[in-house]
Amino acid sequence: MGTVVELDSRAFARRQAAPWEGAYGLSAVLNRWAGEQKIWSNVVLDETVPPRPAQVVPIPEGVSPAVQGALRRRGMAELYTHQAAAFELAASGRDVVVATPTASGKSLCYNLPVLDALARRSDARALYLFPTKALSRDQEEALRGFLKDAGLDHGAVTYDGDTPPDARRAARDRSGVLITNPDMLHTGVLPHHASWARFFANLEYVVVDELHMYRGVLGSHLANVMRRLLRVARFHGASPRFLFSSATIGNPAEHASRLAGREVALVGESGAPTGARRVLVYNPPLVNAELGLRQSSVKASVRLAAELVRAKVSTIVFGQSRNQVEVMLKYLRDALREDKLPDSALMAYRGGYLPEQRRAIERGLREGEIQCVVATNALELGIDIGSLQAVVCAGYPGSMASTWQRFGRSGRRQGEALAVLVTSSGPLDQYLARDPRMLMEAPVEEARVDPDNVEILIQHLKCAAFELPFEAGESFGDVEPEPVQDALRFLADHRVVHPVQGRTGQTVYHWSTDAYPANDVSLRSPSWDNFVIIDVARSKTIAEMDFRSTHTMLHEQAIYQHDGAQYQVERLDYENHKAFVRRVEPDYYTTAMTHVRVSVLEEAASGRLELGGAQSLLVGHGDVDVVEKVVGFKKIKFHSHENVGYGEVNLPAVEKPTTAFWYTFPEDALAAVDAPRAVLMDALAGLLNALHAVASVGLMMDPRDLGRTLVDEPAVGPDGHAARAAAGGRSFEPTLYLYDSVAGGIGLAPRLYEEQESLLRRAHHLMARCGCQEGCPSCVGPVAPHIQAAGWSRRAVALALLSAVGLGG
Repeated sequence: MGTVVELDSRAFARRQAAPWEGAYGLSAVLNRWAGEQKIWSNVVLDETVPPRPAQVVPIPEGVSPAVQGALRRRGMAELYTHQAAAFELAASGRDVVVATPTASGKSLCYNLPVLDALARRSDARALYLFPTKALSRDQEEALRGFLKDAGLDHGAVTYDGDTPPDARRAARDRSGVLITNPDMLHTGVLPHHASWARFFANLEYVVVDELHMYRGVLGSHLANVMRRLLRVARFHGASPRFLFSSATIGNPAEHASRLAGREVALVGESGAPTGARRVLVYNPPLVNAELGLRQSSVKASVRLAAELVRAKVSTIVFGQSRNQVEVMLKYLRDALREDKLPDSALMAYRGGYLPEQRRAIERGLREGEIQCVVATNALELGIDIGSLQAVVCAGYPGSMASTWQRFGRSGRRQGEALAVLVTSSGPLDQYLARDPRMLMEAPVEEARVDPDNVEILIQHLKCAAFELPFEAGESFGDVEPEPVQDALRFLADHRVVHPVQGRTGQTVYHWSTDAYPANDVSLRSPSWDNFVIIDVARSKTIAEMDFRSTHTMLHEQAIYQHDGAQYQVERLDYENHKAFVRRVEPDYYTTAMTHVRVSVLEEAASGRLELGGAQSLLVGHGDVDVVEKVVGFKKIKFHSHENVGYGEVNLPAVEKPTTAFWYTFPEDALAAVDAPRAVLMDALAGLLNALHAVASVGLMMDPRDLGRTLVDEPAVGPDGHAARAAAGGRSFEPTLYLYDSVAGGIGLAPRLYEEQESLLRRAHHLMARCGCQEGCPSCVGPVAPHIQAAGWSRRAVALALLSAVGLGG
């Protein structure tokens, strides 16, 4: 537990309420919490981020008169310093990235140069890329208003899968600003660039909003889409500049430069004002000290949020998953039932809701009709939802960047604000609870991409060859001509492209198959075709679900939760991507149980890790095949969270090629610990939990980016298993795998391999210094009941295994 910090009542001083008045507002809630020992004794961090005044400058003289007039009509006689700096850099011909906090007016940083270009050239064009449809629609409305105020008749049209055919034609022929997403640009625009010739010939700016979202595989794909975009634009005679916008990340200039393929100038100091923000970390009380179990972070978050709503404080609650969001919405509505609040004042916002429902919720938030929204990370993005006073995060989101992105949702229009992080019993949350100053002092994570990943690069070279022939000696963005020629010769050997002699005698590579390559390259996952969810009682589609989530949330007999209501899945038409549900009123919800199997496909590196013990560990990393299969589900009772039953699931397994790092414990090391095989495997599972926690902290990444699994055999490829079988069967040499959660990998495995010793030492330190007796969620994870009943300590056995290989003595 951290030191209790006295509440500074001056932070949000307000007039004291009269006895007949309700105790409303943030100040009243904070004073009430400070007076309740059972709440305030669990507050391990209480910090106030001081307010910051605006830093403004006159509107630059280079801004066209029409756009200056639009700004003044909107009451903007001056600009924040970062907005002016971004305009000056763009006007000088530079590519720019603006990386400032949430609600600092970043959209004007790219809108201003774009509108200035449109005002100066009637045929100028701009391309806006947003990561989600919801954000595209939100920005389209704002941009149209700005264009109207400036007296510009250039259209702004959203071009995505929801755009009707007549609007698509208008986008091609008349739109001054095309608003789309990377997926649509990749499959719907670039392959048909001849139909967009006028647009590409006059393309001046490419705007990429929410840059921090494009990391890992998605970011690596986007970098290659940008290479293709610049190649097509150059063919049509244009050389567009990039305008990037990002929330705070550790390496914005480097990240933007990787995506653009050239140097990008950084604007990183915000001139926008901010109100005071109170930051609390609430660590729920222990309910079982021996097992290290704490009160549910879900229940604690709901209780705190309910008090805020009762005090008429507009609040957003962030959950970690769709299921958790729906559970919290139900609990909130139940808790506030006596307060006569209509259900429409408490809403959820997450992926899967239909577009019209999401837009209605956004509108309700902007207009103040919704007092509290429970959301996934879908609302981390810059969608305009008006002014909210408080944020409650149910669990650490996994990164400092995401945490502060969520915190930034409170006080978006200045004024007082509150941000509360409610930690769970998980190891990463408890690590933060033990050292809460990290939240205020730790550096923000870096965004990483690998656009030269061979698998990704070759896919986009095929797409690029389909769009335009490649000439000998041609580069591909920042990829030098020599590796491009090597790749083209490889494709020619496989008869994907056909080399012919050009007029100048140089070799030209033409696309030579009937296939349409962009259709076979998904930027986000192996399959992102959604399943639709149909209410059979009303014969109405109520929602949609992505392919992967369907396996865990829409299997038959699952309780699907939507807008606080429960539906049972009666039938899943897997082939036609339809789930048929019926409204029910159960006292439980369901959660899926998934089995993961890892097979090594190709070893990139391996060796022995000598730690001074009698035995050494085998370590390695390489390409693996991860097979995930939902094998059953649990029924969890509402409010008590007790397990009240199980069910079976029969769905196909989902395969995912990726990369992994592994430790293999030899038989001799295991023999040094006198314990049954089941106990040893349980202890290794606990060690794997600790390794996962320290790896997430050490690499400064979201824990969800790193999967983990334990198998009872060594890490060898198919040939190795065959050889072992021929030599006399399987040996008991368990392997602990840490693998990239995203298909193809994002380079985590090689980094873990480089940190193989320090990673293990940090895991040992985490377990050794934990105050629990047998193991707890803060170190090795919860102890299995049958292991505990037999008198074994998961934590003690895990430490003994590390001692056998030379750690800890």
